[in-house]
Amino acid sequence: MATPDSLTGETVELLQQLIRNQCVNDGTPGSGQEEVSARLLRDELDGLGLDVEMIEGAPGRSSLVARYEGTDPDAPALCLMGHTDVVPVTPDGWRNDPFGGELITDADGVTEVWGRGAVDMLNLTSSMLVTFRDVVRSGIRYPGDIVYFAVADEEAGGLLGAGPIVHRNWDLVQCDYLLSEYGGTPTHGRDGTTVLVTNSEKGLGGRRITVHGTPGHGSMPYATDNALVKAAAIVSRVAEAEITPRIDEMFTDRVRALDLPAETEAALLDPGRVADALAALPPDLARNTHSCCHMTFSPNLLDAGTKTNTVADKAELYVDVRLLPGETQADVDRALRDIIGPDLLPSVEIEMVYPNMRDADPGSPTDTPLWDALADAIRMAYPEARVVPSLVTGATDARYFRPRGTVAYGAGLLSSGIPLEEFLNRFHGHNERIDVESLALTTQLWRDVLDRLWT
Repeated sequence: MATPDSLTGETVELLQQLIRNQCVNDGTPGSGQEEVSARLLRDELDGLGLDVEMIEGAPGRSSLVARYEGTDPDAPALCLMGHTDVVPVTPDGWRNDPFGGELITDADGVTEVWGRGAVDMLNLTSSMLVTFRDVVRSGIRYPGDIVYFAVADEEAGGLLGAGPIVHRNWDLVQCDYLLSEYGGTPTHGRDGTTVLVTNSEKGLGGRRITVHGTPGHGSMPYATDNALVKAAAIVSRVAEAEITPRIDEMFTDRVRALDLPAETEAALLDPGRVADALAALPPDLARNTHSCCHMTFSPNLLDAGTKTNTVADKAELYVDVRLLPGETQADVDRALRDIIGPDLLPSVEIEMVYPNMRDADPGSPTDTPLWDALADAIRMAYPEARVVPSLVTGATDARYFRPRGTVAYGAGLLSSGIPLEEFLNRFHGHNERIDVESLALTTQLWRDVLDRLWT
């Protein structure tokens, strides 16, 4: 077995290479080109005697799967899943090269790997590979299979990656347990240390709202039936809508883990005061906390009209909708109809952006051997820590596995030097980076989980 320090060094080096591969996914089929990173990871596993599969979702859009068989065919299998694509950047907003993968020590002596994907989620993809490879190299066999799955296209919904692979190639990725993004954020408050681990995520409910009007000459706009004007009114109503918050046990545990002043905490847990409490929080923390207790509606795209001098007779508005666990697509449509209002409803059609979107699933239970193994492993680094189930507000590829009966958690382990609001700000933001201490903790976490899962 390699030493913890040497494994951390391997994780750092692999993370740097993955960042430099620039697998930027802008949502178009030709972007991403994750085959570059899939080949890199395949080479990292070369010579270990594993069957490594490369699965192409589109030209250049390859995912990688490798399975290390256990000693007991009846034991549960565990999948370590990380994606290899990253979102686009605006380089002008960065202090360092977003694809340099540079190792930089700041004024406080904290050494970090910089680059797009350092947090979302190449840190996990690289640390999982390093742990997986070290186990195979050592010859240690656990009762259950261990699957390493490096997947393409997560940042655009997994339609060229996890989605079709789970559907068509389940035999390759079959697992009872799955670990992916994101979790492992510690907070230290008056009640001790709390570490958040994701066991559920918000569902997708995006809607296309087609608004109809009547064409006319742009030189005579008075009292016209302008679809763009009506669409603008709908945008305002969506943005200003007051959605009833849901203050449940998971949200309560999350708020109590934030180490906020007692009065702020009490206000966040009061449905009548939560709006004012959110307005007083730092913006990044407020956005995340708001999303954890609301169905959310974000009007993000609007296309209307055909010509400058013609009154628009049609407008298409796209709204990103995220459902809390247990909410349904019917709930989305009811809420949107209420928001749009009876005066404008006759002019609109509401359709799902993606066909066959499911209701939000309730998440994975926490009374499982994997949860116990994670909690024990986390306490190796943070003794006496409370490990609390949490909600991730964005979609992850774990949603393709849970309907198959797979218990899926978002994990990892961060150092105490990154406040939760700062960590959240780095997702898809400028100056994305991860400290080496967190990489060391996460790499060790995977090994500690493996040592405890099947005991």
